[in-house]
Amino acid sequence: MDLGGTRGCALNDRIRIIDVETIWDGWSRLTNTTLDYRRRDGSVQRFKREVYDHGNAAAMLLFNPVKETVLLVRQYRYPVEINGDNPDMLEVCAGLLDGEQPEIAAAREALEETGHAPRNIRYICDIYASPGSVTEKVSLFLGEYDETTFRHAGGGLVEEGEEIELVELKLYEALAMIPDGRIMDAKTVVLLQHLSLIRR
Repeated sequence: MDLGGTRGCALNDRIRIIDVETIWDGWSRLTNTTLDYRRRDGSVQRFKREVYDHGNAAAMLLFNPVKETVLLVRQYRYPVEINGDNPDMLEVCAGLLDGEQPEIAAAREALEETGHAPRNIRYICDIYASPGSVTEKVSLFLGEYDETTFRHAGGGLVEEGEEIELVELKLYEALAMIPDGRIMDAKTVVLLQHLSLIRR
């Protein structure tokens, strides 16, 4: 997403970009944007917004409809650690698109992280987990797994700093981990709740 070339332009009849300052440009990009916002009463308010951009992503919940199990991954998340929660997060498979279509990226991440090549992949929805400051849109999918979809042991990519533990749970067990805080990842909560609704 190129925010650097939008200075002085009107995005629409409500928003005009005044200035974009790049604070950091590495694996991700952090910008500080000054903009004029036209309120409903016609007045114009100027304010600043810091925006964090590292591209869009895709995620997939693997489900075995015969065993009524889900396959999640557990991995260390440093930002969760410094916020005072358990950093070994239980999550669905996920990763950045890296130029791929969302379904292809989700299937690739599932194979890298769990060792399963999912079948019967179904698109669910797109979500923004933190739209106030983060541009990332995550496309969510369901995919099925069983012994025939197994390809290798999984575990993620060492060169990307991944050390992933596979965790297989009954669907009802995973759902019970949401209210007590053992599952706190937003995309995982959405997919588990969706699966619960369509399995009723």
